[in-house]
Amino acid sequence: MSPNGQAKGKQVKASHNIYTVVLAVATGAVLAVAGFVLYMCHSQYGAIFKLP
Repeated sequence: MSPNGQAKGKQVKASHNIYTVVLAVATGAVLAVAGFVLYMCHSQYGAIFKLP
């Protein structure tokens, strides 16, 4: 028996998709910042991850 009292095999429906939206926004922000850092490294140093 499950701890929340639901029968086995039934799927739980989320009431809102707010967590999916928050995850998508956070993922987009991380990708945007990573792209900006790569662009700035390339524009200032002429290469991405250039070793001295």
